[in-house]
Amino acid sequence: MDLSLLRTFVAVHRAGSFTRAAALLGLSQPAVTSQIRTLERQLGRPLFLRQARGVTPTTVGDELAHRAAPHLDALVEITESGLDEQGGARTLHVAGPPEFTALRVLPALTPLVGQGLAVRASFLGNTEEILDGLAAGHHDLAVTTARPRGGLFVSTPLCDEEHVLVAAERWAARLSPEVLLGKGSVVLEQLPVVEVHESLPFVSRYWATVFDTKPAATATVIAPDLRAVRDSAASGAGLAVLPRYLCEEYLADGRLVALLDPPVPPLRTYFLVARAGTLALSPLARAHEELLRAAAGW
Repeated sequence: MDLSLLRTFVAVHRAGSFTRAAALLGLSQPAVTSQIRTLERQLGRPLFLRQARGVTPTTVGDELAHRAAPHLDALVEITESGLDEQGGARTLHVAGPPEFTALRVLPALTPLVGQGLAVRASFLGNTEEILDGLAAGHHDLAVTTARPRGGLFVSTPLCDEEHVLVAAERWAARLSPEVLLGKGSVVLEQLPVVEVHESLPFVSRYWATVFDTKPAATATVIAPDLRAVRDSAASGAGLAVLPRYLCEEYLADGRLVALLDPPVPPLRTYFLVARAGTLALSPLARAHEELLRAAAGW
Protein backbone atom coordinates (compact mmCIF):
# COMPACT_ATOMS: atom_id res chain seq x y z
CA MET A 1 0.00 0.00 0.00
CA ASP A 2 1.23 3.49 -0.89
CA LEU A 3 2.29 5.28 2.32
CA SER A 4 1.31 8.63 0.81
CA LEU A 5 -2.30 7.42 0.73
CA LEU A 6 -2.14 6.54 4.41
CA ARG A 7 -0.53 9.89 5.21
CA THR A 8 -3.36 11.70 3.44
CA PHE A 9 -5.93 9.50 5.16
CA VAL A 10 -4.52 10.25 8.64
CA ALA A 11 -4.46 13.98 7.84
CA VAL A 12 -8.15 13.90 6.83
CA HIS A 13 -9.05 11.84 9.89
CA ARG A 14 -7.36 14.35 12.19
CA ALA A 15 -8.63 17.43 10.38
CA GLY A 16 -12.20 16.23 9.91
CA SER A 17 -12.19 17.94 6.54
CA PHE A 18 -10.72 17.40 3.07
CA THR A 19 -10.16 21.16 2.79
CA ARG A 20 -8.16 21.49 6.01
CA ALA A 21 -6.20 18.30 5.28
CA ALA A 22 -5.31 19.66 1.85
CA ALA A 23 -3.98 22.87 3.41
CA LEU A 24 -2.02 20.87 5.96
CA LEU A 25 -0.45 18.64 3.31
CA GLY A 26 0.13 21.34 0.71
CA LEU A 27 -2.13 19.55 -1.78
CA SER A 28 -5.23 20.57 -3.69
CA GLN A 29 -8.59 19.41 -2.37
CA PRO A 30 -9.29 17.33 -5.52
CA ALA A 31 -5.95 15.56 -4.99
CA VAL A 32 -6.87 14.69 -1.42
CA THR A 33 -10.32 13.50 -2.50
CA SER A 34 -8.78 11.36 -5.21
CA GLN A 35 -6.29 9.74 -2.82
CA ILE A 36 -9.00 8.91 -0.28
CA ARG A 37 -11.16 7.35 -3.01
CA THR A 38 -8.17 5.30 -4.20
CA LEU A 39 -7.56 4.04 -0.67
CA GLU A 40 -11.25 3.20 -0.22
CA ARG A 41 -11.23 1.22 -3.47
CA GLN A 42 -8.14 -0.70 -2.36
CA LEU A 43 -9.73 -1.56 0.99
CA GLY A 44 -13.19 -2.11 -0.42
CA ARG A 45 -14.72 -0.13 2.43
CA PRO A 46 -15.78 3.51 2.89
CA LEU A 47 -13.52 5.37 5.30
CA PHE A 48 -15.49 8.59 5.70
CA LEU A 49 -19.08 9.75 5.62
CA ARG A 50 -19.34 12.99 3.65
CA GLN A 51 -21.37 15.71 5.39
CA ALA A 52 -22.30 19.30 4.64
CA ARG A 53 -19.38 20.51 6.75
CA GLY A 54 -16.44 18.14 6.74
CA VAL A 55 -16.37 14.38 7.07
CA THR A 56 -16.95 11.81 9.81
CA PRO A 57 -14.89 8.60 9.91
CA THR A 58 -16.65 5.26 9.62
CA THR A 59 -15.89 2.48 12.08
CA VAL A 60 -13.39 1.11 9.58
CA GLY A 61 -11.86 4.57 9.20
CA ASP A 62 -11.44 4.94 12.96
CA GLU A 63 -9.83 1.53 13.24
CA LEU A 64 -7.41 2.22 10.38
CA ALA A 65 -6.42 5.56 11.89
CA HIS A 66 -5.88 3.96 15.28
CA ARG A 67 -3.57 1.35 13.74
CA ALA A 68 -1.76 3.44 11.13
CA ALA A 69 -1.24 6.88 12.71
CA PRO A 70 1.35 5.89 15.36
CA HIS A 71 3.52 4.16 12.76
CA LEU A 72 3.35 7.11 10.36
CA ASP A 73 4.25 9.49 13.17
CA ALA A 74 7.20 7.25 14.09
CA LEU A 75 8.48 7.30 10.49
CA VAL A 76 8.33 11.09 10.44
CA GLU A 77 10.20 11.19 13.75
CA ILE A 78 12.95 8.95 12.37
CA THR A 79 13.31 11.22 9.34
CA GLU A 80 13.46 14.36 11.46
CA SER A 81 15.93 12.83 13.91
CA GLY A 82 18.18 11.89 11.02
CA LEU A 83 18.22 15.48 9.85
CA ASP A 84 19.07 16.64 13.36
CA GLU A 85 22.07 14.32 13.48
CA GLN A 86 23.34 15.81 10.24
CA GLY A 87 23.30 19.26 11.77
CA GLY A 88 20.42 20.53 9.68
CA ALA A 89 19.08 23.95 10.66
CA ARG A 90 15.89 23.92 12.68
CA THR A 91 13.32 26.72 12.71
CA LEU A 92 10.34 26.76 15.05
CA HIS A 93 7.34 28.82 13.98
CA VAL A 94 5.24 29.85 16.96
CA ALA A 95 2.05 31.92 17.03
CA GLY A 96 -0.02 33.48 19.78
CA PRO A 97 -1.41 36.66 21.33
CA PRO A 98 1.14 39.46 20.92
CA GLU A 99 1.68 40.41 24.57
CA PHE A 100 1.81 36.87 25.97
CA THR A 101 4.00 35.61 23.14
CA ALA A 102 6.42 38.52 23.47
CA LEU A 103 6.70 38.56 27.26
CA ARG A 104 6.26 34.89 28.14
CA VAL A 105 6.74 32.52 25.21
CA LEU A 106 9.78 33.97 23.46
CA PRO A 107 11.88 34.46 26.62
CA ALA A 108 11.04 30.89 27.67
CA LEU A 109 12.45 29.58 24.37
CA THR A 110 15.78 31.39 24.81
CA PRO A 111 17.62 28.28 26.14
CA LEU A 112 16.76 26.43 22.92
CA VAL A 113 17.94 29.36 20.81
CA GLY A 114 21.28 28.97 22.56
CA GLN A 115 21.29 25.35 21.41
CA GLY A 116 20.87 26.29 17.75
CA LEU A 117 17.09 26.54 17.34
CA ALA A 118 15.83 29.44 15.22
CA VAL A 119 12.47 30.92 16.21
CA ARG A 120 9.94 32.82 14.10
CA ALA A 121 7.00 34.39 15.93
CA SER A 122 3.62 35.49 14.60
CA PHE A 123 1.53 37.81 16.77
CA LEU A 124 -2.16 37.01 16.28
CA GLY A 125 -5.02 37.94 18.58
CA ASN A 126 -7.75 35.77 17.07
CA THR A 127 -7.84 32.10 18.13
CA GLU A 128 -9.54 30.98 14.92
CA GLU A 129 -6.87 32.69 12.83
CA ILE A 130 -4.12 31.07 14.93
CA LEU A 131 -5.60 27.58 14.53
CA ASP A 132 -6.18 28.02 10.80
CA GLY A 133 -2.50 28.90 10.41
CA LEU A 134 -1.48 25.95 12.57
CA ALA A 135 -3.66 23.57 10.54
CA ALA A 136 -2.19 24.88 7.29
CA GLY A 137 1.34 24.30 8.53
CA HIS A 138 2.27 27.97 8.81
CA HIS A 139 2.99 27.49 12.54
CA ASP A 140 4.47 24.58 14.48
CA LEU A 141 3.24 25.54 17.94
CA ALA A 142 0.55 27.96 19.02
CA VAL A 143 -0.74 29.52 22.21
CA THR A 144 -4.50 30.10 22.34
CA THR A 145 -7.06 31.25 24.87
CA ALA A 146 -9.55 28.53 23.88
CA ARG A 147 -9.08 24.77 23.74
CA PRO A 148 -9.49 23.54 20.15
CA ARG A 149 -11.86 20.70 19.38
CA GLY A 150 -11.44 17.77 17.05
CA GLY A 151 -8.64 15.37 16.33
CA LEU A 152 -6.46 17.69 14.26
CA PHE A 153 -4.84 19.31 17.29
CA VAL A 154 -3.45 18.26 20.64
CA SER A 155 -3.65 20.88 23.39
CA THR A 156 -2.22 21.18 26.88
CA PRO A 157 -3.24 23.75 29.51
CA LEU A 158 -0.27 26.07 29.84
CA CYS A 159 -1.17 28.52 32.61
CA ASP A 160 -3.95 30.61 34.10
CA GLU A 161 -3.90 34.38 33.77
CA GLU A 162 -5.42 36.48 36.57
CA HIS A 163 -7.17 39.69 35.54
CA VAL A 164 -6.97 42.86 37.64
CA LEU A 165 -9.09 46.02 37.59
CA VAL A 166 -6.60 48.89 37.61
CA ALA A 167 -6.34 52.64 37.25
CA ALA A 168 -3.89 55.42 37.95
CA GLU A 169 -3.86 56.92 41.44
CA ARG A 170 -5.91 59.93 40.35
CA TRP A 171 -8.88 57.64 39.64
CA ALA A 172 -8.21 55.16 42.44
CA ALA A 173 -8.44 57.91 45.04
CA ARG A 174 -12.05 58.53 43.97
CA LEU A 175 -13.16 54.87 43.96
CA SER A 176 -13.46 52.85 47.13
CA PRO A 177 -14.02 49.08 46.87
CA GLU A 178 -17.38 49.59 48.56
CA VAL A 179 -18.47 51.96 45.81
CA LEU A 180 -17.31 49.58 43.09
CA LEU A 181 -18.89 46.51 44.65
CA GLY A 182 -22.17 48.34 45.18
CA LYS A 183 -22.37 50.23 41.90
CA GLY A 184 -19.88 48.66 39.56
CA SER A 185 -21.75 49.13 36.29
CA VAL A 186 -22.83 52.66 37.26
CA VAL A 187 -19.22 53.59 37.94
CA LEU A 188 -18.21 52.41 34.48
CA GLU A 189 -20.87 54.60 32.91
CA GLN A 190 -19.33 57.63 34.60
CA LEU A 191 -15.59 56.97 34.11
CA PRO A 192 -13.38 56.59 31.05
CA VAL A 193 -12.41 53.06 30.04
CA VAL A 194 -9.32 51.84 28.18
CA GLU A 195 -9.74 48.60 26.20
CA VAL A 196 -8.42 46.55 23.29
CA HIS A 197 -11.73 46.55 21.38
CA GLU A 198 -15.07 48.33 21.27
CA SER A 199 -16.77 45.19 22.62
CA LEU A 200 -14.90 45.57 25.93
CA PRO A 201 -13.77 41.91 26.11
CA PHE A 202 -11.63 42.25 29.25
CA VAL A 203 -13.95 44.59 31.13
CA SER A 204 -17.01 42.50 30.22
CA ARG A 205 -15.40 39.28 31.46
CA TYR A 206 -14.35 40.97 34.69
CA TRP A 207 -17.78 42.50 35.34
CA ALA A 208 -19.57 39.22 34.62
CA THR A 209 -17.34 37.35 37.10
CA VAL A 210 -17.13 39.92 39.89
CA PHE A 211 -20.39 41.86 39.60
CA ASP A 212 -22.55 39.28 37.79
CA THR A 213 -23.67 41.94 35.34
CA LYS A 214 -22.78 43.48 32.01
CA PRO A 215 -20.95 46.81 31.87
CA ALA A 216 -23.02 49.66 30.50
CA ALA A 217 -20.11 51.64 29.10
CA THR A 218 -18.16 52.52 25.99
CA ALA A 219 -14.41 52.73 25.74
CA THR A 220 -12.77 56.12 25.70
CA VAL A 221 -9.43 54.75 24.46
CA ILE A 222 -9.10 51.71 22.18
CA ALA A 223 -5.65 50.20 21.66
CA PRO A 224 -5.36 46.68 20.16
CA ASP A 225 -2.37 45.82 22.35
CA LEU A 226 -2.58 45.25 26.10
CA ARG A 227 0.77 46.96 26.63
CA ALA A 228 -0.68 50.14 25.15
CA VAL A 229 -3.79 49.72 27.33
CA ARG A 230 -1.54 49.40 30.38
CA ASP A 231 0.47 52.51 29.60
CA SER A 232 -2.63 54.53 28.73
CA ALA A 233 -4.23 53.58 32.03
CA ALA A 234 -1.03 54.41 33.90
CA SER A 235 -1.01 57.85 32.32
CA GLY A 236 -4.50 58.47 33.73
CA ALA A 237 -6.61 57.79 30.65
CA GLY A 238 -9.11 55.64 32.58
CA LEU A 239 -9.93 52.25 34.08
CA ALA A 240 -8.62 49.04 32.54
CA VAL A 241 -8.66 45.30 33.15
CA LEU A 242 -5.24 43.75 32.64
CA PRO A 243 -3.47 40.43 33.16
CA ARG A 244 -1.58 40.59 36.44
CA TYR A 245 1.72 39.50 34.87
CA LEU A 246 1.51 42.45 32.48
CA CYS A 247 0.94 45.11 35.14
CA GLU A 248 2.72 43.61 38.16
CA GLU A 249 5.68 46.00 37.91
CA TYR A 250 3.34 48.98 37.52
CA LEU A 251 1.38 47.90 40.59
CA ALA A 252 4.58 47.50 42.60
CA ASP A 253 5.89 51.00 41.84
CA GLY A 254 2.52 52.78 42.08
CA ARG A 255 2.00 53.69 38.45
CA LEU A 256 -1.20 51.63 38.65
CA VAL A 257 -3.46 50.73 41.58
CA ALA A 258 -5.57 47.58 41.87
CA LEU A 259 -9.09 48.81 42.60
CA LEU A 260 -10.44 45.50 43.91
CA ASP A 261 -9.19 42.26 45.40
CA PRO A 262 -12.10 39.86 44.78
CA PRO A 263 -12.00 36.49 46.55
CA VAL A 264 -12.34 34.74 43.19
CA PRO A 265 -10.52 36.80 40.57
CA PRO A 266 -11.34 36.36 36.88
CA LEU A 267 -9.01 33.90 35.19
CA ARG A 268 -8.24 33.06 31.59
CA THR A 269 -6.50 29.83 30.61
CA TYR A 270 -3.85 29.62 27.91
CA PHE A 271 -3.40 26.40 25.92
CA LEU A 272 -0.30 25.16 24.13
CA VAL A 273 -1.43 23.63 20.83
CA ALA A 274 0.24 21.55 18.14
CA ARG A 275 -0.96 19.50 15.20
CA ALA A 276 -1.62 15.89 16.13
CA GLY A 277 1.39 13.70 15.51
CA THR A 278 3.97 16.50 15.39
CA LEU A 279 5.03 16.45 19.04
CA ALA A 280 7.18 13.43 18.27
CA LEU A 281 9.39 15.71 16.16
CA SER A 282 12.54 16.70 17.98
CA PRO A 283 12.47 20.55 17.89
CA LEU A 284 8.75 20.71 18.62
CA ALA A 285 9.07 18.27 21.50
CA ARG A 286 11.89 20.28 23.06
CA ALA A 287 10.04 23.57 22.66
CA HIS A 288 6.82 22.08 24.03
CA GLU A 289 8.65 20.72 27.07
CA GLU A 290 10.54 23.98 27.65
CA LEU A 291 7.35 26.05 27.58
CA LEU A 292 5.55 23.75 30.00
CA ARG A 293 8.54 23.88 32.34
CA ALA A 294 8.66 27.68 32.22
CA ALA A 295 4.88 27.98 32.67
CA ALA A 296 5.08 26.18 36.01
CA GLY A 297 6.63 29.36 37.39
CA TRP A 298 4.27 31.85 35.77
